[in-house]
Amino acid sequence: GLRDDPELHFECLIDLAGVDYLGYGQDEWDTDEVSSSGFSRGVEGQGPGRFRWEDRPEAASQPRRFAVVVHLLSLQHNRRLRLRTFAADDQFPVVPSLKDVWGAADWFEREAFDLFGIVFEGHPDLRRILTDYGFVGHPFRKDFPLIGNVEVRYDPEQGRVVYQPVTIEPRVGVPRVVRDDSRYLQAANEQEGKAS
Repeated sequence: GLRDDPELHFECLIDLAGVDYLGYGQDEWDTDEVSSSGFSRGVEGQGPGRFRWEDRPEAASQPRRFAVVVHLLSLQHNRRLRLRTFAADDQFPVVPSLKDVWGAADWFEREAFDLFGIVFEGHPDLRRILTDYGFVGHPFRKDFPLIGNVEVRYDPEQGRVVYQPVTIEPRVGVPRVVRDDSRYLQAANEQEGKAS
């Protein structure tokens, strides 16, 4: 195979990542011409990358939603190889585990499972690695709500961490414009002094 063949000898797995292609190829900006309304997309609220939970794209509209991308390295031949495989089922994405071939795949696969919900068949210890064990959902999926599902906070009365419904209101960040920056004023004054 890729690891043991002397002509290939890809002995190192250097990265493995999950990908969610929901909404891939949909554009949010009309970039055919320049306009002065560059920040309008941040104010309008909805777009391919910004949607309310009720308006989220359906997974079935994409032919294949979830993929796993692997980067391999052959130190002997000084070559790199990128492989991509798609999960056959979008509702329950499953791909074979590479843990038995490349041991480094262990935590990468756990991360892809935790963040995207991709199940690696044959992985010996497939459990969450970054989020809490009680966490609901997979936060890197495109249909995961930006504000999350629950908030975690410490309750001093109960003496423990509690989960409660999200109280965060979504808001649009407005870019900060610095109009009077003394660095530029000082440089302009120095230029005027040299010119006179």
